[in-house]
Amino acid sequence: MRIWILRHGEAERHTANDPDRALTHHGRKDARAAGHWLAGVVAPELCVIASPYRRAQETASAALEALPPLGVTTAEWLTPDVDPAQALHHLSQWRAAQVLLVSHQPLVSALAGLLLSGDYRAGPPMGTASLLELETPVVAAGCASLCSLRHAPDYSRAEPV
Repeated sequence: MRIWILRHGEAERHTANDPDRALTHHGRKDARAAGHWLAGVVAPELCVIASPYRRAQETASAALEALPPLGVTTAEWLTPDVDPAQALHHLSQWRAAQVLLVSHQPLVSALAGLLLSGDYRAGPPMGTASLLELETPVVAAGCASLCSLRHAPDYSRAEPV
C-alpha cells in the first residue's frame, strides 16, 4: 500500500472553536500545489480520507481540484489528538492500493513514526501542507518505508530518504 500523509494547509490563527478554523489564502494555495504534484504520481483510484475539521476538509478539497473527481471520506480518527495506534488500527482496515490521509499535527508525525519505526515519537517534522509518501506491504507498526517528504511551497523537489 502506498500511503500519502498531507498535513492541512495554513489556517486562521484564532477562532472560538478550533475545529472551525478555515484555511488562509496561502493555505489554499499550498494545498492546491500539493494536489497538482500528486496528480502526476498517483493512480486514479486514490482513496482520500480526511479529518472532519474544517481546515483539513478545505485542504482535501483544494488538493483534489487537480485530480480526477474523487470523493473524500471523513474520519473522526484523523483529528489532532487521536492516539496514533488507534489511527493505525483504522487505517489497517482500508483495502486500497493508495490512500491519502489529510490531517493535523501532532497526529501526522506520530502516525508516520509509528508506521516507519514502531515509535510514534520518531516521526519526521511536518509543517503545514507538508506531504509524506510511504510504502508498506502491510499496515502495521514499523513496516513502512519512507519514499519522499515534500514541504510547501516547493513540490518540485523531494528531500532525500
